[in-house]
Amino acid sequence: MPRLGRRRRWSLRTRLVVSAVTLIAVVATVIGAVTTLALRSYLVEQKDQKLAEAVRRSDRDPGYDLRFVGAPGNPAGTVGGRAADREAPLGLAGRIDRQTPGAPLGGLDERQLAALSAAPRDGRPHTVALPGLGDHRIQASADGRTVLGFPLADVQDTVTTLIWVEVSVTAAGLVAASLAGGALVGVALRPLRRVAATATRVAGLRLHRGEVAPLERVPDTEADPRTEVGQVGAALNRMLDHVHAALHARQESETRVRQFVADASHELRTPLASIRGYAELTRRGRQGAPGAGPVDTGHALGRIEAEATRMTGLVEDLLLLARLDAGRPLSYEDTDLSLLVVDAVSDARAAGREHVWHLDLPADPVVVRGDPARLQQVLVNLLANARTHTPPGTTVTARIRKDGRDAVVEVRDDGPGIARDVLPHVFERFARGDTSRSRQSGSTGLGLAIVHAVVTAHGGRVDVTSAPGRTVFSVRLPGGAAPVDSQAGHRLVTRP
Repeated sequence: MPRLGRRRRWSLRTRLVVSAVTLIAVVATVIGAVTTLALRSYLVEQKDQKLAEAVRRSDRDPGYDLRFVGAPGNPAGTVGGRAADREAPLGLAGRIDRQTPGAPLGGLDERQLAALSAAPRDGRPHTVALPGLGDHRIQASADGRTVLGFPLADVQDTVTTLIWVEVSVTAAGLVAASLAGGALVGVALRPLRRVAATATRVAGLRLHRGEVAPLERVPDTEADPRTEVGQVGAALNRMLDHVHAALHARQESETRVRQFVADASHELRTPLASIRGYAELTRRGRQGAPGAGPVDTGHALGRIEAEATRMTGLVEDLLLLARLDAGRPLSYEDTDLSLLVVDAVSDARAAGREHVWHLDLPADPVVVRGDPARLQQVLVNLLANARTHTPPGTTVTARIRKDGRDAVVEVRDDGPGIARDVLPHVFERFARGDTSRSRQSGSTGLGLAIVHAVVTAHGGRVDVTSAPGRTVFSVRLPGGAAPVDSQAGHRLVTRP
């Protein structure tokens, strides 16, 4: 277990170098083993060919003597013997002590003679270990009477030398591979270290509060997706992009919440101050406070009621937005938009007789799946926005059309338009327009925010385009419901 723990603490560079060196060592060992075996087999084969030739020469000298052992060409250490017949033990045996022409043959002791006699006499070469003399390749003649053996000492010396050369070369190669591999792996991992340094610096930033500063990125040169290190860098950059987007969204959310709280407090402060003032004025009048003049109690109570009503509407709008933000389910049913538009325009005409109101409806009913009460509120808010923020005499047109399976409701007016710097923020809560579209009738600034929230909850989209003389609010709702009977399939134009 301690060993495993130490290995786990190795760096990636060390593990890569050790793995590469181990692989080289395995390959070198296999190559060395195969080379050694092949060389030994080749040398033994050469030895067997020379031995077979010497045995054939001995067959040409059938005399019962050992002259064939010292024949020219036989190496030092050659052993041989002769027997009366194949089954008889060797009667004569000798060996060449040194390779000198005419030198006398040496004898064999009992153990050596016994080992030589025990060699198979089948005419094929065999390796036999002779005590004190080492391994020999032994072969008998065809008649089995003559046995001749060449020593394998030279083959073993050659193989041993090759093994030492292989071990030395392999060791030197492994050392060189370790040094070169360490340098090459270090260079290859340099981009990864820079990626890790970037991640470390980003991890040290304080991201839980304050302004969202641009996060450091891995350079493009080290984020090449064609390499593994580049893939890590590219993945880190994508993660940093997501983190920055999340932090930016968090900051925007916090800013909106702070602005929302400030706007709501401002909107509620005015009616609360009015209610408190009129209530205090009424109380002083009833108590006959010194210096207090006559108080119109009915007027004071009316103002209190009006401000309370205004504050109630504001709170209800805030509550509706909070419920939509929380994902509260709506009451979905098949809803004919034509009927809703007719009712909304009729109410708007009654409230704003100084405007010109037009209806542009298709011949067939336009049915969507939605909450009728909320969709009615969308239409009422859009028409009230046009009535409130345009001067008398402005023409306001409510139009319904089909776009594929979607239903599109448009509210168009020919008023002065929306200021360019205000246009991107019209659907924000407590948004304020310019002078030409200023709030003059006690609007809370939540109408268009409610429109956006309700349409989004229905899976739709609301857009606005504005220029002097043409402002269009477009509400797109997904269709697909079965049509219902409706009497709204007509074009209606109403004027004050």
